Amino acid sequence: MQQELGLDVPIFVQYGRWVGVVPQREGGLSGILQGDLGDSLWKRTPIMDEVLARLPVTLELGLIGVAIGLTIAVPIGVYSAIRQDSWGDYVGRSFAILCISIPGFWVATMVIVFPSIWWGYAPPILLIPFTEDPLGNLKMFIIPAATLGMVLSGVTMRMLRGTMLEVLRQDYVRTAWSKGLAENLVIRRHALKNALIPVVTLVGFQIPIMVGGTVIIETIFNLPGMGQLLWNAALNRDYPIVSGVMFIIGSVVLLNNLIIDLTYAYLDPRIRIR
Repeated sequence: MQQELGLDVPIFVQYGRWVGVVPQREGGLSGILQGDLGDSLWKRTPIMDEVLARLPVTLELGLIGVAIGLTIAVPIGVYSAIRQDSWGDYVGRSFAILCISIPGFWVATMVIVFPSIWWGYAPPILLIPFTEDPLGNLKMFIIPAATLGMVLSGVTMRMLRGTMLEVLRQDYVRTAWSKGLAENLVIRRHALKNALIPVVTLVGFQIPIMVGGTVIIETIFNLPGMGQLLWNAALNRDYPIVSGVMFIIGSVVLLNNLIIDLTYAYLDPRIRIR
């Protein structure tokens, strides 16, 4: 068994084989650098096939969750800033604190339990491929994604309100007001882009947290994504799958950080990527 699992060699040799820089026992290189994450101890199938089959589900869930979170957070955060200390500001700030305080897994559980008791409705438990039924696929993902995006929206609302208040007090914004520009133009062209730079950083830091949150959300809503794969692998002690999934998640996080850095240059022309 130790020979079959490759545990009879030093740890640095095991790591070299996993990466793909040390030949395997049977000869030849086979590892991450060759696009091979190994085989599952549980299913005895290639891990890369499992990952490629489930990655689109997690990406769709995460992207819709981020889109919903920003759709909620940006208008409320901007309105709270330009109407500071009004009733709308108080309501927006209270809603942001509510989104931050309520755990996503609790909301997901309540969304499943109470509608099934009150109205006899439960979210679909079988995946509907987008290619077969785009509308049905969207209906299946909208509730889990909204649950996932709630925490992101709350934190983003708070950050955007604070940065907008700071930007609105800058001299160039006062100059725009004094020139008689419409409120819409002042907010959209002069204030919002500069206020979004810290928000983009915050959203970037939230992406890894949301990837971790998909483990719980996918398990509750029975979505066959990377989170559910990681959960089942951990329960079955399938360490090669755990290593492979964490490698993919780490790669996504690094790519996300690169996209954030490039976004800075778009939002602020004074920033140059050299």
